[in-house]
Amino acid sequence: MDSQEALTLSSLILATAGGLVDRINTGVAARGFDDVRPAHGFAFTRIAGGGATAGELAEHLGVTKQAASQLVDELVRKEYVERRPHPDDARARLVVLTERGRACTRAAEDAAAEAIAPWRDALGEQRLRALREDLARIAPNGRLRPTW
Repeated sequence: MDSQEALTLSSLILATAGGLVDRINTGVAARGFDDVRPAHGFAFTRIAGGGATAGELAEHLGVTKQAASQLVDELVRKEYVERRPHPDDARARLVVLTERGRACTRAAEDAAAEAIAPWRDALGEQRLRALREDLARIAPNGRLRPTW
């Protein structure tokens, strides 16, 4: 693959990712969660697996601990997350999803399924599964980070 083809492939992947984020965000809003933005969804992906500290969330999002703490404060005000004592570290607080946060996460899952349905129509089930497997092989650590 020459450099022009590599640039085209890079552009296509980035455009696809950006469009996917937009479609999921629109789907989440349509399902009644119109006070969240994509950065919240990226935070939810880290918090959903049993919670996270502000420091862990900062690392996941690629932001400062202060920025992550401000994001958590916003999500607490909106009742998507709550802070709990950390079970292993008395100095730390664990951020976990509330029922509202879990409902928003389920809405995002439904919106994601809806967003990729046209891909299945265009590629077929077998090629779509192959695409998923190929992307899983090359994705960097599976982290989901917003573009700020």
